[in-house]
This record gives sequence, C-alpha cells and structure tokens, in this order.
Amino acid sequence: MSQNRTTLRDVRRLLESEEPIPMVTAYDYTSALLVDRAGIPMILVGDSMAQTMLGFEDTLPVTVDDMVRHTAAVVRGTERAFVVADMPFMSYQASTADALRNAGRLLKEGGAQAVKVEGGSAVVETVSALVGAGVAVMGHLGLTPQSVHQLGGYGIQGRTAEAARKLLDDARALEKAGAFALVLELVPAELAQEVTDTLNIPTIGIGAGGGCDGQVQVWHDLLGLSLDFVPRHASKYAEIGTTILEALERWSADVRERRFPTEAQTSHVREAIDLGSKVLTPPAE
Repeated sequence: MSQNRTTLRDVRRLLESEEPIPMVTAYDYTSALLVDRAGIPMILVGDSMAQTMLGFEDTLPVTVDDMVRHTAAVVRGTERAFVVADMPFMSYQASTADALRNAGRLLKEGGAQAVKVEGGSAVVETVSALVGAGVAVMGHLGLTPQSVHQLGGYGIQGRTAEAARKLLDDARALEKAGAFALVLELVPAELAQEVTDTLNIPTIGIGAGGGCDGQVQVWHDLLGLSLDFVPRHASKYAEIGTTILEALERWSADVRERRFPTEAQTSHVREAIDLGSKVLTPPAE
C-alpha cells in the first residue's frame, strides 16, 4: 500500500492478499490523526456519534449537517486513511434525489471518499443510483441501528433460517448494485462466514465473528472511554477513560490546594510597568 491516501484499489489488494482489514469508527480531528498515524487503512465516521459525542439514546437525531462537519474534521486529521461517512437516518430513504444530494454533500463538503447506507433490498436501487453517479458505497446489514425501533432493540440478527436467507440475499443484491464493501453487525459468526465466502467484496464485521475480511470497532469502546458500558462485541485495548478521570481529579485537587499553576506554567512581566496607582515589577531573581 502506498503512503498516499488509501484507495479502493488498496482495499481490493488487501482482500486479494487475504490480509485482514482494520477499520475504526472515529468522529473528530484528534482521534482521526491518531488512527491515521497508527496505519489503520480505513476510518468510518459513524452516525453512532449520536451516542458517543452528542449524548442521544440512538442514532436517529443525527443530521446531514452533523455528518458533514464531523467528516470534514476527520478528513483534516488524516493523510492516508480511506474515510467512509455514514448517511444518517432519512438522508437517503425518502428518494433517490435526496440520497444523491446528501451523498454529494458528504463527499464535496465533508471530503469523504465513500458513504455507508444501512439496509438490504429496500436500498438496492439507491445504492445502484449512487454508484452510477460516481459515489463509492459501503453497505450495512445485520443490526442496522437506524431501524432500532423496527427491530425491537439491539440484538443479534439472522438467527432464523428465514432471516439468514434474507440477509444472504440482501448481501448478494448489494454487491450486484455496486457496493464495494459490506459491514455485518451483530450477525452469528457462521452466517457472517457464509456471506464472506459468497461475496467478492470485503466484509467488515462488528460482533460478527472472526471470519469476516475485516473488523471495525468504535473509538470509545476500543480505548475504554465509555466508563459505564462496553458492548459484548468490543474489547478494551486501553483504559483511557479511567486515566482521564484520574487526571481530572488530580488537577482539580491541585487547583483547590493551590498547587497549580506552578512557576513552570507562569509568565511574568519583563520590566516595570507603571499603572498609575501601582507599578508591576518583575520578580527578583
């Protein structure tokens, strides 16, 4: 892979070489900068920012404006990563015209290299139209968070024969429509493996077992920034949340006890300054 920005050709080469593809969901300049420097080839700017960054209960309140702003921040923080932006709820479901206009904003204003849409047969025509307009599209099957109320919550999908067959059919249809990759979220490992074996495009798993072509994890889950809840499909590779909390508590105590700031964080006047009622003078050396 070149040191320039990752392209779909690079992603395809990873698939052909059978090298697993790591992908991180990130939302801002600083996190993107670190993901990029770690050499991770793909970043998803997820509408999960609703929960992780904006404090909502689900992804539904996120707007296209939210996605454009956060995507642009992520792109500014990267030099090499291929950046995929989620299309938020109702930015593509109502009409193909909406989908084209909003995807165009994510690419033109946000600087994304691709967009991601949720759903199977219902969005196949939209995916085809986007691809026909020159937009790279990633699909998303299994647990589709934008349909959380319809699904009845955040649970494993595809556990029955009927549901598994539908998911596999939807995966084939998305590939035929031109999707370049497919996220499989909260899908039984055996079904995810079958989808992976069936398709000629990479599958990116999250809670879908180790048989997918790649794996995606949320920045906050990966680094332990979420103190109170970690999804079963996530693994903490650091305890950054606890470290930050302890640092804030130490700093707060130092302020209260007047241990901060110290001389190292302080500046002084270089010469006497006459204020009329008082003269400010440099400290004695």
